[in-house]
Amino acid sequence: MSRILSAVAWPYANGPRHIGHVAGFGVPSDVFSRYMRLAGHDVLMVSGTDEHGTPILVQAEGEGVSPQELADRYNRVIVEDLTALGLSYDLFTRTTTGNHYQVAQAMFRAVHANGYMISQTTRGAISPSTGRTLPDRYIEGTCPLCGYDGARGDQCDNCGNQLDAIDLKNPVSRINGETPKFVETEHFFLDLPALVQPLTDWLGARHGWRPNVLNFSRNLLADVRPRAMTRDIDWGIPVPLEGWEDNPAKRLYVWFDAVIGYLSASIEWARRSGDPDAWRLWWNDPAALSYYFMGKDNITFHSQIWPGELIAANGRGARGGQLSEFGDLQLPTEVVSSEFLTMESAKFSSSRGHVIYVRDMLSRYQPDALRYFIAVAGPETSDADFTWAEFKRRTNDELVAGWGNLVNRTASLLHKNVGEIPALGELADIDRAALAASEAAFGQVGELIATQRQRAAVSEAMRVIGDANKYLAETAPWKLKNEDPARMRTVLAVAAQLVSDANTMMSPFLPHSAQKVHEALGGTGVLSPMPQMVEVDDLDLPDRHYPVIQGDYRGGAWERTPLVAGTPVPPPSPVFTKLDDDMVESELARMADE
Repeated sequence: MSRILSAVAWPYANGPRHIGHVAGFGVPSDVFSRYMRLAGHDVLMVSGTDEHGTPILVQAEGEGVSPQELADRYNRVIVEDLTALGLSYDLFTRTTTGNHYQVAQAMFRAVHANGYMISQTTRGAISPSTGRTLPDRYIEGTCPLCGYDGARGDQCDNCGNQLDAIDLKNPVSRINGETPKFVETEHFFLDLPALVQPLTDWLGARHGWRPNVLNFSRNLLADVRPRAMTRDIDWGIPVPLEGWEDNPAKRLYVWFDAVIGYLSASIEWARRSGDPDAWRLWWNDPAALSYYFMGKDNITFHSQIWPGELIAANGRGARGGQLSEFGDLQLPTEVVSSEFLTMESAKFSSSRGHVIYVRDMLSRYQPDALRYFIAVAGPETSDADFTWAEFKRRTNDELVAGWGNLVNRTASLLHKNVGEIPALGELADIDRAALAASEAAFGQVGELIATQRQRAAVSEAMRVIGDANKYLAETAPWKLKNEDPARMRTVLAVAAQLVSDANTMMSPFLPHSAQKVHEALGGTGVLSPMPQMVEVDDLDLPDRHYPVIQGDYRGGAWERTPLVAGTPVPPPSPVFTKLDDDMVESELARMADE
């Protein structure tokens, strides 16, 4: 057994999340975590809403509310949506907790004390019309390195290089389109050049990553410069140093504090569990494994900035230093990045109404239909396109006609002809071959999930389902009731076991329907534990309350569970909902109206 940290990207709390977001961080991390628990590992899956930074400040001003009010509103929406989708967080929290402030400030002090947070005077952008600071990400222009028109002031998404806003050609403000004015300002920078050798050594020792992620990460080290970790902004975590912490216009960079959320959420989970040091089992033990799930636009922060912060806090860079109060913090085992999901061949855009929010999707369709599409056709290693036609085809042809049909045929035959799970009689060669192939598939599907090849894994599980359907067709138990009832009972016992095996293999992908299949075969108790939304009090701030996602996900195993002969089988009901013929046209018309 291993201890495994599933560190899941923090959705930004400036609005509801769309299906492209959960295709990148949500469903893949949950499939992985559910499988690892079934395989016997001790999993800690954490995340929360990211609530600092300029976008929330700008949007709150536009709506005439405080940044905290805006964050509170969307934190709740996101918690409700991710719970409904079935994402099995041990703790999903937020970055405006007292606990997170304390951990983020302690990390900053540790990195600073070890000499890796250096003060520099730089030139920052301000809006000529308002006099307010313009953060780098709110300035766009032409990349000075590759010529890409649309580079941001902190990074070019085309070539992946770190940038400074002042270096952009033809810079403009994304807020109002005006040309920014650059003035001198003092900030703290993470001294990445002093950390580049241990970063290089760490990345050089990584194996088994998706090639695009590993190559991109290694290329980042070709041009390493200090990176600003404070901002001229009044919404965020105060800089915890004398002469800085009382300055209302200086705050920690949102990307400095957001990645620390993985650590702070683990600490909050431990504090709420009654064992405040329990988090150390996942963070200080070199044998523990950690997997970070996100979209490709966040690779930089997880394969360079966050590991750099950890190395600096551990005192392992060129400047040396001491371990922080958090002990020897382990670097990521793997950065698991997905590519982008588009919609009807265009990028998701909330402002243009070209978007499908998770909440809207789940109000009209089963959560497992969305989860299945993401698993089998999502942006695992290349960009993928969501279309309503393909969503309908996958749902009707594969879930309903394939998996759902097998479950209902088998349950119906059992209920009508036997009324219970029959005992296995004498097995024929076809029975033994079917059972052996199904049992062997646990290893194949599990290995694919464990190595972040979920599309191949769900396809392999669906192949097992196809083979089970073929077994039923070839043995035709409906023809045996009168001529050989003993043989019919054995065939149905085998078919039921094949369905049970396939259900376990599909359960990480389809946890909602897995419970229905379990019950269709007469199963009792909880097969696929689901997350719960819980209202909690802040551990450190009086009169602060917020919702979190928690859950007890113990139980089950990644192996065949022999069915118990004599278990009553109830009348079956459909597991999946078939989509109407006019569904595609209706959804496309809805998009056009919006």
